[in-house]
Amino acid sequence: MHETRIRIRWRDMDAYGHVNNGVYLTYLEECRDAWAQALLGAADGGWDFVLAHIGIDYRNQLTQADGEILVRCRLASFGRSSVRTREEIVKADGAIAAEAEAVVVPRDPDADRSRPLTQRERELLQAELDRDVRER
Repeated sequence: MHETRIRIRWRDMDAYGHVNNGVYLTYLEECRDAWAQALLGAADGGWDFVLAHIGIDYRNQLTQADGEILVRCRLASFGRSSVRTREEIVKADGAIAAEAEAVVVPRDPDADRSRPLTQRERELLQAELDRDVRER
């Protein structure tokens, strides 16, 4: 599991005094990108991917008074050409602000299209799943 701490910024607020729902997606993206680069970018210095799907359940509002949040991302599963993650935003008091599931697909930057996972990527992903099982 990858964790990223993010300070809530004044610009994240909407007219109702809470973090705008779209900003939750930015928080999740920051953590997901860091997770993907840490795990899969290590294989060749970078990992190109695109977001294919995201589903989010909003559980608790965030306000600027919450200060800092913890965003978590972990591998849920992978297929021939996609990677599914589970993500959450946690308030300082431990309350879940949002839960999400994302699907990302590797991208061939030269062809500007998706591509299957390489054998090395599959090995790294499987090792991550195995590590997660052992740690639970």
